[in-house]
Amino acid sequence: MSDQQTPIPAATLVLFRERAAGPPEVLMVERAKAMVFAAGALVFPGGRIDPGDYDLAETLGGEPADTAARIAAIRETLEEVGLPIGLTPVPAGDTLAALRTSLHAGTAFGDALAAHGLGLDLAALVPFARWLPAHAHMRIFDTRFYLARLPADAPDAEVDATENVRLCWTAAQAVLDAADAGRARIIFPTRRNLERLARFSDFDVAAEDAARHELRAITPWIEPRDGVDHLCIPTDLGYPVTSEAIESALRG
Repeated sequence: MSDQQTPIPAATLVLFRERAAGPPEVLMVERAKAMVFAAGALVFPGGRIDPGDYDLAETLGGEPADTAARIAAIRETLEEVGLPIGLTPVPAGDTLAALRTSLHAGTAFGDALAAHGLGLDLAALVPFARWLPAHAHMRIFDTRFYLARLPADAPDAEVDATENVRLCWTAAQAVLDAADAGRARIIFPTRRNLERLARFSDFDVAAEDAARHELRAITPWIEPRDGVDHLCIPTDLGYPVTSEAIESALRG
């Protein structure tokens, strides 16, 4: 396997905002069209697991890869949308802004947290899924997905306007409908996760579903069905749709 095809560890946060009426909303960001990966697509906040995330994980204990992924999901969400998920105590607005600025300037997350007297509540994140595609001649991300609940007193999300150009709170089904109508672009893993998320009436139901299913890496494969090649995933991991015609799957 070439260096380009070596899986890149990454983490993503599916953030729930519950409403008094209607299904919960999830936070999506639109990737800039200049990005190499998922250009112009709606995705959940997240990104690569940095060396500093692993360094910080060593000081916190737990299973190293999972701990580092939780840290990365918290850090990336802070960097990309300015939300203090998993930070303890919850920082005031000026502290949050200063923390985000220091991260954008390249300060290691552990150092930035220590400078502001903050710690991490990793238990605020619930493991949901792990995706490990097997593309040829493309970047491969080994991505761990986590669920989290938006705190009641959280500030407004604010896009970083670098890797992402806008953000939106939306019901999972609404994103699927927009993609089907050609108003949005979503990649195969995002579509499958949105279909799963669309079944949940609130965060607790989603967390219970996640706990009922084994967390193992999902590597889609191609399989002919009725003479048409389909991109498939396992049928026992909680996903209501487990195959899609390859032509539409790759088109996004």
